[in-house]
Amino acid sequence: LSQKDGFKSFCEKYNIPFYTHEKEIILVEKAREYGVFFNIEIEDPPKPDKFLKDGDAFLFGNSVLFISHVPGHSPGSICLYSEIDKFILTGDVLFEGSVGRTDLPGSDPKVLINNIKTKLLTLPRDVLVFPGHGPYTTIGQEHDTNPFL
Repeated sequence: LSQKDGFKSFCEKYNIPFYTHEKEIILVEKAREYGVFFNIEIEDPPKPDKFLKDGDAFLFGNSVLFISHVPGHSPGSICLYSEIDKFILTGDVLFEGSVGRTDLPGSDPKVLINNIKTKLLTLPRDVLVFPGHGPYTTIGQEHDTNPFL
C-alpha cells in the first residue's frame, strides 16, 4: 500500500471486513467531504459489511469483546470491552486525563460526558483503558483524576 491508499485499499488488500455502528454511516458516506474540511484527500471508504449493535459480542484472538455504543465523540462511537481480560478499547471516546473531541460533525459534549459516566465509569476500577492513541490508563484513575469528568 502507498501513503495515498486509504481504508478501502487496506480492507481489500488484506481481505478485512468493515464493521461499524449504523449511526456512523453518515460519516462514512461523507468521508470525502470531511476530508476536504481537514485538507486531506481520501478515497471513498468501503460500504460496511456489518453494523455493530450495543451488546453484540465477537471473538478477537482469545478475548470476547462486547460492543458498547458510546456516542458523543461521533454518533456511532463504540468501545470494545473484555470483561474477562479486564480491558476496554475506547478509541477516541476516553483518554488518560481527557475525552474525545466534540467539535466535529455529529459530536455532542453533553452526550459524550453522560455516556462516559454511565457506561464506562461504572466498570470495575481496575479495568485497563486503551484509547485510540496516547498512553493507557484505568477506569479508576479516570474516575478520580480526569478533569472533564
